[in-house]
Amino acid sequence: MVDYHAVNNQGQYSAGGPPTYMEQENDWDRDLLLDPAWEKQQRKTFTAWCNSHLRKAGTQIENIEEDFRDGLKLMLLLEVISGERLPKPERGKMRVHKINNVNKALDFIASKGVKLVSIGAEEIVDGNAKMTLGMIWTIILRFAIQDISVEETSAKEGLLLWCQRKTAPYKNVNVQNFHISWKDGLAFNALIHRHRPELIDYDKLRKDDPVTNLNNAFEVAERYLDIPKMLDAEDIVGTLRPDEKAIMTYVSCFYHAFSGAQKAETAANRICKVLAVNQENEHLMEDYEKLASDLLEWIRRTIPWLENRAPEKTMAEMQQKLEDFRDYRRVHKPPKVQEKCQLEINFNTLQTKLRLSNRPAFMPSEGRMVSDINGAWHKLEGAEKGYEEWLLNEIRRLERLDHLAEKFRQKAAIHEGWTDGKEAMLTQKDYETASLSEIKALLKKHEAFESDLAAHQDRVEQIAAIAQELNELDYYDSPSVNARCQKICEQWDALGSLTQNRRESLERTEKQLESIDELYLEYAKRAAPFNNWMEGAMEDLQDMFIVHNIDEIQGLITAHEQFKSTLPEANKEREAIQAIQAEVQKIANYNGIKLAGNNPYTTITPQSIDKKWEKVQQLVPQRDQALQEELTRQQSNDHLRRQFANQANMIGPWIQNKMEEIGRISIEMNGTLEDQLTHLSQYEQSIIEYKPNIDQLEGDHQLIQEALIFDNKYTAYTMEHLRVGWEQLLTTIARTINEIENQVLTRDAKGISQEQLHEYRTSFNHFDKKRTGIMDSDDFRALLISTGNSLGDAEFARIMGIVDPNNSGAVTFQAFIDFMSRETTDTDTADQVIASFKILAGDKNYITAEELRRELPPDQAEYCIARMAPYSGPDAVAGALDYMSFSTALYGESDL
Repeated sequence: MVDYHAVNNQGQYSAGGPPTYMEQENDWDRDLLLDPAWEKQQRKTFTAWCNSHLRKAGTQIENIEEDFRDGLKLMLLLEVISGERLPKPERGKMRVHKINNVNKALDFIASKGVKLVSIGAEEIVDGNAKMTLGMIWTIILRFAIQDISVEETSAKEGLLLWCQRKTAPYKNVNVQNFHISWKDGLAFNALIHRHRPELIDYDKLRKDDPVTNLNNAFEVAERYLDIPKMLDAEDIVGTLRPDEKAIMTYVSCFYHAFSGAQKAETAANRICKVLAVNQENEHLMEDYEKLASDLLEWIRRTIPWLENRAPEKTMAEMQQKLEDFRDYRRVHKPPKVQEKCQLEINFNTLQTKLRLSNRPAFMPSEGRMVSDINGAWHKLEGAEKGYEEWLLNEIRRLERLDHLAEKFRQKAAIHEGWTDGKEAMLTQKDYETASLSEIKALLKKHEAFESDLAAHQDRVEQIAAIAQELNELDYYDSPSVNARCQKICEQWDALGSLTQNRRESLERTEKQLESIDELYLEYAKRAAPFNNWMEGAMEDLQDMFIVHNIDEIQGLITAHEQFKSTLPEANKEREAIQAIQAEVQKIANYNGIKLAGNNPYTTITPQSIDKKWEKVQQLVPQRDQALQEELTRQQSNDHLRRQFANQANMIGPWIQNKMEEIGRISIEMNGTLEDQLTHLSQYEQSIIEYKPNIDQLEGDHQLIQEALIFDNKYTAYTMEHLRVGWEQLLTTIARTINEIENQVLTRDAKGISQEQLHEYRTSFNHFDKKRTGIMDSDDFRALLISTGNSLGDAEFARIMGIVDPNNSGAVTFQAFIDFMSRETTDTDTADQVIASFKILAGDKNYITAEELRRELPPDQAEYCIARMAPYSGPDAVAGALDYMSFSTALYGESDL
């Protein structure tokens, strides 16, 4: 007889051999008898279990202890359940042949690591029922139950734990063992309902009707699950404690019947997880594309507006353009700056998620790359800067034009007032009937007029020069200016010609005229330039002025003070001229001469001189007041310059300092990633809280622009530079926070510990010599060597292809940790997804839409169906779908 006790007491083979899976139950004692009820249950259950396998070989047994005596069906049973070939059986009918065959079966069982206790071939050949049942139980344990292990438990405990988990949701079911917990039949029904709810109406079952419950479960299992009926309901109910081994055997059949469904469920869960990731990524891609399109469209619409340099005719229209531009800078552009920053953050987050899930990198559609958006943004800011410069220059031009136009109208009006009636005077024939003294007087008067005419030559030239400048500056009303100027010039030429003609006429009769009033003549000669001086003084005192700083207005004030210093001397000249007229009157009175009206040599009367002098005296304080008002305005402007400069000189270095601090923080971060995120968020909040200072500066800048201040000697900072710096500061802190968030995603997805991440950061910072957060390939190679990597040229080239796919020659910290986590962490792969689909498809090379809808949630099933290509293999059927190419597309060809 073969000795099956040769296994050590620990239930294991010698060192190096496979462990035994279990020991035979201690209650199999050759000297004890089985409980009759238990024996009956075991006979029925074990017989049904054996036949469920033997029928695959076209046979069965009727009597368990008789039909295995020759060892032939026993060897056949082991071949069917193991899938292996046993030694060729002996066909003789002698006892020795039967013992040899049974020994071959027992040897095979022992070779599978089973420790047989008290079972020998002779007992089986002799038809010992107890030993035969014990042997079959050993086979059931090894081949039906031993592989059942949940959370590294033993086979029996694993099967029990599986039953407890599957029946936990059901009322009146509490599986604690493999005997009395199954007597009411509810546990059997719960197992079936959990996996095939359509087969059983569980709510109609009653705990007080165990026979009905058991029969229902056994009949459904036999009819729909191909599990033969292994027990009778009456036997179980009629036994105080059903046989544990019979129940375990029966329950193991349920476990194996549903294990395929379990695998399908696991595969479906894996596919659902992969599809959920893909759907989320596609949603992020669509969001990016839409946000990028909207932002590019806004830039496309805005740039032509900024590039439109069509000038307006008036200051009011140009001021409105400037106000519209300020509204664009304050209201319309800031949200777009945020959108641009958010777009870059979304792009980086999406790429991180794609890397973490082994998906191909996202390539936006043509023209929507981050670089395309940055390029368009750069063009926008260039157009914006040029537009603002053009606006301010155009406002300066219009201001200058308005000043010149008003000056032209003033001088033209004065000149036109002076020329009024001059043509009639020059064309009169009064000299034809005048006396000699009158002719001489007319000649002297004409000489005085010529002197006056010459004095007005400068004003005419000034009028022509202003008109010419207005033409050169493209004044919108140049035609009317030119027409008026042309009329003045033509009239001036006519006056010159008429003056020459009258002189010639007077000179022809001069020989007849000898007497002359010297005093009148002297009066006329001195009164004319003095009168012209007063007219010039009045014109200057009423002249409009435009200045841009305190120095210019101080210059005008100084010139005005110099003018006032000449007034006493001018007053002496006025008194001298008036003395001449008084002397004329004195001589006339003394000699009894009756003067014939006004001075024949001039139209300038003493009254007009006094009146103009009084006008000059009135205009002087008015000019004083105007200059002082302008001085006050320039002092106010200078205050605005200082106010803006003080704030700008504080904000500019503050922004620069914050930019440098963010650079240091991004390189020398301490604590956990969550600590760093908290610190950076607080830091970001402190920056955002600084925004009122920027808004205040914008308000100061608006006051400066409204005051038409175009220079500021107190600061080198402009509002444009500070705006750009502020926007860069907000973008930089947001990008830094996003980098840490991506590191959290990488850490959580790849299972990287905080200590590992700290070690990666320390190593990276050590080799980041320039402290820029980016290192070149040589520094990166040194970093890899320091982490224990043995690098040849080919291996280093492979790694650089991973961390620097664009061949930029630079490696970021994010790329470094992505590589380190990729090298050390398992992730879903295309092969795993294909294997999961293969389980759902029942090992076919294709899957049908019906199978997808049965195994997956509706939305994900339809997602797959819409994206899977038809399967065209040789075994294709109608409606077959190619899940292999679909899985490949999820991860990219490089993963297969």
